Amino acid sequence: MKKELDFYGDIRTPDIRMLRDMDHVVFDQKWLESVENFELYYMYRDLYKSEADSNAIKAHNLRYDITIIPPAMLGKEFIKTAGHYHPHVPGTDISYTEVYQVLEGEATYILQKEEHGKITDVMVYKVKKGGFVVIPPNYGHMTINASNETLKMANWVCRDFSSIYDEIRNMSGGAYYLLEEGFVPNPEYVDAPEIRFMESQDDSELGLFDGSDMYDLVNDLDKLKFLTRPQDYLHIFEKIIA
Repeated sequence: MKKELDFYGDIRTPDIRMLRDMDHVVFDQKWLESVENFELYYMYRDLYKSEADSNAIKAHNLRYDITIIPPAMLGKEFIKTAGHYHPHVPGTDISYTEVYQVLEGEATYILQKEEHGKITDVMVYKVKKGGFVVIPPNYGHMTINASNETLKMANWVCRDFSSIYDEIRNMSGGAYYLLEEGFVPNPEYVDAPEIRFMESQDDSELGLFDGSDMYDLVNDLDKLKFLTRPQDYLHIFEKIIA
């Protein structure tokens, strides 16, 4: 595929996630031993339409990214992102949050909550073009492209932290793998709960409406304070989780 992204006239080259970057989280280790390294997906970070937008986004400690995941199989498993958690907001026990929107294709998002070394909740969202998913505090997450089309998705996130990959890598992936025959549990996780299948919903308090372009929140960036100060929006996250 063409790797450059034309974002309103700004041509960007991606950070590329390679198969060898994912060795520890792939389900089909036998297949992994038999294949050469290849490109999996493409990440375009810190995008903006204008310098004015860039200045406003940075002033609010935010970042807008796009990720493109072509269809592929990792042996028996559908292609996925590496998966990560977010660190806690300083002075709290609440982690930073994130919001994704599907721009093209269809995404399967797995969210898992870890408490005291144990997974206590697993949610799966299947999201089509225009839909979105909010990652609540203290949930790790990964994205799967289980379709035969290219998945293109955007995210807003606080720009003040680096994601934590080691926890999921050390457990050989997330609590569940998605294979052609469906979800199978990762045996590294003891007593992981059953998956709760969720539906993407509008949220007027967060300014998120199915089909609207999430980038347009650049015109009202205070709507995205739930990304930088999630501790102030726990009542909303409780509704999302429920």
